Amino acid sequence: MTTLSTAVAHLPQVAHARNPGMPLDLDWVASVQANTSAIERRAASLGGRRSVKKDYQAAWLLKAISLIDLTTLSGDDTWGRVERLCAKARQPVAPWMLEKLGMSGLTVGAVCVYHDMVGTAVRALEGTNIPVAAVSTGFPAGLSPFHLRIAEIGESVRAGAKEIDIVISRRHVLTQNWQALYDEMREMREACGDAHVKAILATGELATLRNVARASLVCMMAGADFIKTSTGKEGVNATLPVSLTMIRAIRDYQDRTGFKVGYKPAGGISKAKDALLYLALMKDELGHPWLQPDLFRFGASSLLGDIERQLEHHLTGHYSAANRHAMG
Repeated sequence: MTTLSTAVAHLPQVAHARNPGMPLDLDWVASVQANTSAIERRAASLGGRRSVKKDYQAAWLLKAISLIDLTTLSGDDTWGRVERLCAKARQPVAPWMLEKLGMSGLTVGAVCVYHDMVGTAVRALEGTNIPVAAVSTGFPAGLSPFHLRIAEIGESVRAGAKEIDIVISRRHVLTQNWQALYDEMREMREACGDAHVKAILATGELATLRNVARASLVCMMAGADFIKTSTGKEGVNATLPVSLTMIRAIRDYQDRTGFKVGYKPAGGISKAKDALLYLALMKDELGHPWLQPDLFRFGASSLLGDIERQLEHHLTGHYSAANRHAMG
């Protein structure tokens, strides 16, 4: 078990150049289509075609933990809650379980908070390599004045955020105003500076998979380091069909430009079995490089607790109560 867990949880990372973006190519955007029925059939088949059990499942669940953006985005967030979340990020699984699984040094991929909580999270994570991600630009609606959205990015970066999750203006997608979306995304990318930017498409509000594919492409052309499904606040968040659409856009962008862009499904991924499906999808469609935190993240809050319960069942044969794995 030790060798297998270590091999899967710590696949070697290959450095890749940051996506610089490119000029907006409207002909390319207009050519993008999405065969909804075929995408849905492919997504529906995934669970029956990919299944891992026992030690292999435990190893992949450890990998999933390393890819989680551990998140709290509630109106009643407090400094104490964020500090407890950061403690969980440092030690996501009970030491006794890690010892039995032959693991050490396991952490989550990042901690994601509102920009007002960035300073608290940065201080709580001192001495680790866990980055702080801030949701910004009028999250979740993205409808505040544009100069304020840009200023919000600057505040988060100055507070120490290494990643900025921005929300796009959905109206640009719904009205097919790709130039406006490109210009908006480009300016937000520049405001982030060295901090990596994740473009949240809010796919549940974009009406069609074709819109999702085209918006994904435009955001990558404008320099997005990641494209992300959702804020978690929409009625429909991450789904496998949407994910398949977005990661195929990532593949097409890499084929055309040579640059890798990351992917982050967020909202509604709360079960370990769901995480395994997403990992299988990423491996099938994009390969091993997208099984590392520099190119793939889960936006989640409750997912970690269910993964812990599954790992404890793997080790003891019994499911523990959910309150034994609280986030804080």
